[in-house]
Amino acid sequence: MKTIELFEKAMTEGNEFFKENGINFTLFTAYRQQKDSGNELIDFSEVIWTQDIEPISEFFKAQGITEFTISSTFISLIETLAAFEKQGFCMNGLTEVRANYTDFTTGEKKIIPAIRMKLN
Repeated sequence: MKTIELFEKAMTEGNEFFKENGINFTLFTAYRQQKDSGNELIDFSEVIWTQDIEPISEFFKAQGITEFTISSTFISLIETLAAFEKQGFCMNGLTEVRANYTDFTTGEKKIIPAIRMKLN
């Protein structure tokens, strides 16, 4: 799990810090959830808004992040995957990740399927 110092600092700052540093909230939320779940890669378990795909891709490239996962099953997932591909991130098979919630039958984070995305 890669630590992103800008996001670590953002966790202790207010909303103005996000604006001043151009932090994408969709990506920041996924990062925080990664820390909570203990997944190796950032996983998007919520909707990824179309306008967020290019800034997320640019940030990943600038940070040297070449892989992430998508476990969300939101309705526009195909369009999102196509938009990420235009940014150079392609599907690279399926994997499993720990969800952001606890499986009440096991008391552990639930293991769910996810699409692995990789920069070509």
